Amino acid sequence: MTIRFEEKRTFHVPQEKTFKGLLDINSAGHWMQGLVGIERLDEGPIQVGSQWKETRKMFGKEASEHFEVVELHEPNKIVLRCDGTKGTTCKGEFVFTYIITSSGDRSDVTLHGEIKGLTGLTKLFGKLMAGTFKKACAKDLDALKNYLEK
Repeated sequence: MTIRFEEKRTFHVPQEKTFKGLLDINSAGHWMQGLVGIERLDEGPIQVGSQWKETRKMFGKEASEHFEVVELHEPNKIVLRCDGTKGTTCKGEFVFTYIITSSGDRSDVTLHGEIKGLTGLTKLFGKLMAGTFKKACAKDLDALKNYLEK
């Protein structure tokens, strides 16, 4: 069973700045809510294959997840994969596809989220989890938008 959700935002900055902002994990501490830290698992510029461990405080506890860049088409597409088996959730696969289109000096961002591979109780409560993930992604997009527009 795959659970899908979508979020859209308009950023009042050029498409290139939005693209770079989505990939600038070194600046995430300036805007990402609950961020404890990000640990790069490789070196060099962010590219297909780049990986990091992201730790956030959620519901009063620290949770870490493993991210990998699986697709990049500058300046209009970013696909990130979160392997739940390597993180705190211990199950599932979470895919975040960002489509960025340009409208003059602004950019429209559409996030397509997919949650796959849930089992047991997490499968049963998957629809509820989707709402939580969608809200978290919406807050992240809003926070990044505010940061980039300053």
